[in-house]
Amino acid sequence: MPDDLLSIPNDLRHLRACLLCSLIKSFEQFEFDGCDNCEEFLGLKNNRELVYDCTSNNFDGMIALTNPEDSWVAKWQKINRKCIGMYAISVSGRLPLGVIRELKSRGVVYRSRDRSTNI
Repeated sequence: MPDDLLSIPNDLRHLRACLLCSLIKSFEQFEFDGCDNCEEFLGLKNNRELVYDCTSNNFDGMIALTNPEDSWVAKWQKINRKCIGMYAISVSGRLPLGVIRELKSRGVVYRSRDRSTNI
């Protein structure tokens, strides 16, 4: 079996979405590889606690992003400059305040991906 197929989750129950960019991966993928878009800001790799704090297992919808630059859906979701992958349309939850402060100090604007309420 090719290595690429080994990284594809068997079911959707154990998937999580990044609270910063909405990338969807399994908990283990976030823990072992970090977030493909946000690792330099969040530092999820090898940090179980941060994976729990900065990702959510409660998300709605999925977008398969294969051509970010040409996709109107990617532009609409504000993921047109993100890596190829699966993304949630809405992610329930918010990053911890300490993480938000750290992002702000590094010039990163945090916009909640939670569309369940009017924040």
